[in-house]
Amino acid sequence: MTTRTSGATRLTVADLIERLGDIPAERIWLDPAPGTATEKDVLAAHDRENRLCELVDGVLVEKAMGYKEGVVAGLLLKMIWLYLDEHDLGVAAPPDGMMKLATGLIRIPDVSFVSWDKLPGRVLPKAPIPSLGPDLAVEVLSEGNTPREMQRKVKEYFAAGARLVWLIDLEARFVDVFTSATRSRRLGEQDVVDGAKVLPGFSFTLGALLTRAHIAP
Repeated sequence: MTTRTSGATRLTVADLIERLGDIPAERIWLDPAPGTATEKDVLAAHDRENRLCELVDGVLVEKAMGYKEGVVAGLLLKMIWLYLDEHDLGVAAPPDGMMKLATGLIRIPDVSFVSWDKLPGRVLPKAPIPSLGPDLAVEVLSEGNTPREMQRKVKEYFAAGARLVWLIDLEARFVDVFTSATRSRRLGEQDVVDGAKVLPGFSFTLGALLTRAHIAP
């Protein structure tokens, strides 16, 4: 609920949490004050405190992370790079590959792939946070992620030019494969997840991935 003073709308903590996707309050930074954070603050959080924060609506939102989620993301990143060694289509980035999806919006996919078509001259941008949208974005869900937060992220990735998004749920052991912001299918442990037209010929099963990462049911 908001309060109004002299015709102005005052944002409450509850409003802020709802706007950000019902995320846990401990992920929302109050310094700098919500609504005033910038790209410089994202870089400062990383460089000075070794913390990964996304920038959403002028708010620093700490990225939800966990050890096993990091292991799965790292293994999947390795698999994609092995594929790219044979198919020179672009580059893949790890969980600290920050991307400016739009003005004032910085997201950090757990794994991302960007095709050469988006990188003129096949040269990586010099900016620490390039204005760039992924062709493939992968999010390995952590305990601090919420359904509404992920719905918002999926929409933002596709608005920035994504062609494929994978949401991997380690607890429920499924992958939601999005081919647009409104079109998805859920795959189980033994179903084949493929790279479609983004990474043609690349595929894996979640069951094999989790077994390789030593994550028990």
